[in-house]
Amino acid sequence: MTYKTFKIDTDRDGVVQVAWAAQRHLETILDETTTAELEQIVKQTSADISVSGVVLKLGSEAPAAGPDLSMLERLRITYVQWVESKGEMAAKQLLFDRCRRYSLLFRSIEISGKPWAAAIKGHVLGAAFELTLCCHYRVAANDANIRLGLPEIRNGLFPGAGGTQRVPRIVSLQDAVPILLKGETINVERAKDLNLIHSTVLPTDLIKTAKSWIKKGGNPIAPWDEKGFTPPSGPVFSKVGMTTFPVCNAFYRRDTYDNYPAARSVLSCLYEGLQLPIDAALRMESRHFVRILRSSEVEASIRSLFLSKQELNKGKHRPNCVPSRKVRRIAVVGAGFVGASVGYVSARSGIEVILINRSQESANRAKANAKSIMDDLIRKGRATERERDATLSRITATVDYAATKDCDLVIESVFEERDTKYQVYAKLRPFLSKSSIVASNTSTLPINSLAEQFEDKERFIGVHFFSPVDKMMLVEIILGRRSSDIAVATAFDYVRQLGKTPIVLNDSRGFFANRCVSRYICEGVQMFLEGVPAAMIENCAKLAGMPVGPLSLSDETALDLRLKIIKAAEADLGATAVDQADKKLMVELVENRGRFGRKNSKGFYDYPERGKGGKSLWPGLAELQTERLNPDTVELNEIKRRFLVVQSVEAARTVEEQVVTDPAEADVGSILGFGFAPFTGGVLSYIDLIGAKKFIEICQSFEDRYGDRFAPPRLLQEMAKNGDRFYEGPRRPSHAALVR
Repeated sequence: MTYKTFKIDTDRDGVVQVAWAAQRHLETILDETTTAELEQIVKQTSADISVSGVVLKLGSEAPAAGPDLSMLERLRITYVQWVESKGEMAAKQLLFDRCRRYSLLFRSIEISGKPWAAAIKGHVLGAAFELTLCCHYRVAANDANIRLGLPEIRNGLFPGAGGTQRVPRIVSLQDAVPILLKGETINVERAKDLNLIHSTVLPTDLIKTAKSWIKKGGNPIAPWDEKGFTPPSGPVFSKVGMTTFPVCNAFYRRDTYDNYPAARSVLSCLYEGLQLPIDAALRMESRHFVRILRSSEVEASIRSLFLSKQELNKGKHRPNCVPSRKVRRIAVVGAGFVGASVGYVSARSGIEVILINRSQESANRAKANAKSIMDDLIRKGRATERERDATLSRITATVDYAATKDCDLVIESVFEERDTKYQVYAKLRPFLSKSSIVASNTSTLPINSLAEQFEDKERFIGVHFFSPVDKMMLVEIILGRRSSDIAVATAFDYVRQLGKTPIVLNDSRGFFANRCVSRYICEGVQMFLEGVPAAMIENCAKLAGMPVGPLSLSDETALDLRLKIIKAAEADLGATAVDQADKKLMVELVENRGRFGRKNSKGFYDYPERGKGGKSLWPGLAELQTERLNPDTVELNEIKRRFLVVQSVEAARTVEEQVVTDPAEADVGSILGFGFAPFTGGVLSYIDLIGAKKFIEICQSFEDRYGDRFAPPRLLQEMAKNGDRFYEGPRRPSHAALVR
C-alpha cells in the first residue's frame, strides 16, 4: 500500500521501517492524514504474521512535532456547531471521541503484540514524543543539539495522548513534573539518564541498533502492562507520593497563580492517573483534555500563540510585491546594551555586523558582550567554541562611519534624545549607499519626525527591539508615512532571519507595546501614589498574570530613561500630556536620590551584588507616599483587574487610531513583547473574553474613580452597541476598518 505521509520498507527479516516521507509545513505534524495512515500501518503490521517488528524513524527530514493545532481549533469549532444543532451531550461525545483518537492509536501500538522501536534522529516534541513513549524501545542519535519534550503547556494545552500517564510511569514524580508542568525540553543524555530513551548511538547506527533490538527478541510489552508494575515514585499514597504532591501543588501555585487550567489538569492527571490501571488512566486523561479544549482560555491561547503567530511569521503583512531578500550585512550605530545585543543576535544568525560606538573602547566592549553570552551558552552546553568563534568573526567593532557603506541595513540605537539621533544621522548620510535601508530602534519617538532628517524618506523605517534582545521574540516594525515597500520587506526579512516575530505598525508616539507597557507601569505608580503598599502592587500584578510587577519592570527599563521619556513628551505635547505627580516621583527617585533602577542597583528595589541574595523593595519607599492605605481595605481583585483593563483599553485605542491594523498583531505582540497574561490570548482577546458591553461597564466604573485613562474609545462603544468582537468565531477580525 502507498502512503502520502510515510515511506515503508521491509527487510528480509520481517522488520518494517516506517519513516516520514517528506517535510510537511515546516515541521512534521500529526494531522488528519498522518493519523489515518498511521492507524492503517498499525493495523496491517499487527495482523501480518510475517512482520517481526517495526522501526519508527522520527526527526530526520524535519523536526517531529505534535498534533496540528489548526485541526484542534477546527474540532473546537465543530463542537460549538454541534452544541447548537445536536445538543451539548452529543457535542461532548463527539469531542471526546475525536480527542481520544491519538490516545487509542498510541495504545494500539503498545498492545499490538509486535515490538516497536523508535529511532530518533532530530528534535521530537509534543505528540510525536508521546508517540515514541508508546514504543517498546527508544534509541536516539548522540547529538547534543537534539531536544525532546512535551511543550504543549506553552500553548495552553497539555500532553493528552498518554504523556501525563507514561512519563510518571517511566521517571520519578520529581522529574516528571518539570517535563509536564513547565514544558521543559531536554537533551538526549538527560533523556537517557531518565530512561525516557534507552540508548544513544551514532546517527549512522540508529536504524541498525533499532533493528538489532527487535531481532534479538525485543519485548513487545510495556512495563506498565507487566504484572506487579509499580511507578518509580511508588503509589500516590506512599511516603514519596504524600510528600511530593503537596510540594508540586505549591510550585504550581507559585508559578501559575492558578491562572492556567491546563497546568492544574496536569497535576490532576498525575494524581488520579497513578491510582488507576493504564487504560482507565488514559481514558481519564482524555476527559481532562476535552474539558481544557472547550475552555475559552485555550481558544484564545491557540489562536494567538500558534495560529496568529504562525500567520505573522509567514508574512501576513509583508508586501507581496517585493521578492524575498536575505540581509547579508548590517551596521548597528550606538552599541550600548541593546545595540550590542542586536549585533550579537544578528551575527549569531549568520549576518555580518558592524558595531559603531563613540570610542573604540566602547565598541570593543560591545563585541565582548557577544563573547560573554556565547561563553555562557558553552558552559550550559547550548553552544560550541566553534560556533562562538564563527559568531565573533562576523562582528567588526569600530568608530568609523565609513564602514556602513556596503550595508543592506543600518540600525540606529542611540539614546532616546532627538539631538543625539540627529547627530548620528548627519554622520551616516555621506556613506549610505542608494540601496541601504535605515532603521531607528527608538522605543517612543515618532518615526515620521525622525525621518525628516533624510531626503529619501522612503528608505527610513522603525525597527524596535525589546530587551533583553537575545531572549525577547518580538520586534515592532514601524512605518513612516513615506516608508517604501522595499524598506518594510527588508526589515521583515531581517527580523525573520533572526528567528523573531515581527508585527507591522503605523507610526505614533510609543507605537503599540510601549504605549500599553507605559500604561501598566503608570498604573502601578498611580497605585503607589494612592497609598497601596508596594509589595501588594507587585504581587497583585503577578496574580493577574503579568510576568513581573510594574515597579520591578520600571526598574528593568531604567527610571532615568522613564524620566527622559516623560520630559520629552512634556516638551513636545505640553505639561498636560504627563502626570505631574508621576513626574515628581521620578524626579525624586532619579535626580534627588540617584536611584536609576537595576542599572545602578537601586530603584524601587535594592539589588545586592551577584551571589548575595535576591532583590528587595527599597525600605525608603514608604516615606515617598503621602498617603498609606491599610492593605486590608484594598480590594485585591480590583487591583488585578485594573492592571489588565488599563492595558487593553490602550490597545483598543491603538486599533481605533490605526496604529494596529490587525487584532492578531496586538494579541501576539502583547504576549511576546511584554508578557500580557498569556492565558487571556492577549490584550484584545481579553476584551473578547469579557465581552465589549461588560468591558465598557468596567471601564466606566474605573474612569469615575481613577480617571480618564480608563475611558473606553468609540470603537469599543460601537462594538458593545452592535454585539461585535475583535474576532468573529475563533479567528476572523470583525471590523473592515481593521484590514490593512
